[in-house]
Amino acid sequence: MEENKTSTWEEYRKRTHVIGRVVSAVTLVMLVGAPFLMGKILGAYPDLGAVARAFLSVGLVWLVSSVAEFLIYTPMLGSGGGYLAFITGNLINMKIPCAVNARDMVGAKTGTPENEIISTISIATSSLVTILVLAVGVLLMVPLQPVLQSEVLQPAFENVVPALFGAMAYKYYRKNMHIAVFPLVLMSALFIFVPGLIGSTSFMIIPSGAVAILVAWIFFKKGKKERES
Repeated sequence: MEENKTSTWEEYRKRTHVIGRVVSAVTLVMLVGAPFLMGKILGAYPDLGAVARAFLSVGLVWLVSSVAEFLIYTPMLGSGGGYLAFITGNLINMKIPCAVNARDMVGAKTGTPENEIISTISIATSSLVTILVLAVGVLLMVPLQPVLQSEVLQPAFENVVPALFGAMAYKYYRKNMHIAVFPLVLMSALFIFVPGLIGSTSFMIIPSGAVAILVAWIFFKKGKKERES
């Protein structure tokens, strides 16, 4: 029975990689090709030299960020959830919080088949809900325009993402407050004194994660010495 489960799981993962790679390639071609196709049809074909210079100015920064996100998020989501999340996008604001919350609700552990299945289901559900909300939003955009542009509600709209991640982060901070407090204070001070880094939050995950690992290692070594003494 156990061998059958293992065989079925391996077959599932192989098919997931095949489908994921094909759909990722198709999505990449559509995303890159759409502007050029529209320019060709409308007679406004972009200057490739200008496109290359624009990419070099900002693309290299986002290239590093993309690699960092792939290395960090893929182990959390598994193959199915990873492909689906990177294809549909909006990982930091939507997909990762949804997958992490779903994983915690069912008690799944990272790297297990249960985690990969629940991550895939949660991200798929999040994507469908996002499409539904966007469709409703487009239909109601004109009637709700006076409300959305209200000066009273603007501060709330500007703080939706910080409020979301602050609430989710606290659940993890309180489990290891002695580890979380140092990187939290350090990154907060860094963003305050260097506001330009706020737009590179994905890239800053690497140094903040390294700081958290270093602090955890220091506490681990300290605890080990205390136990030995």
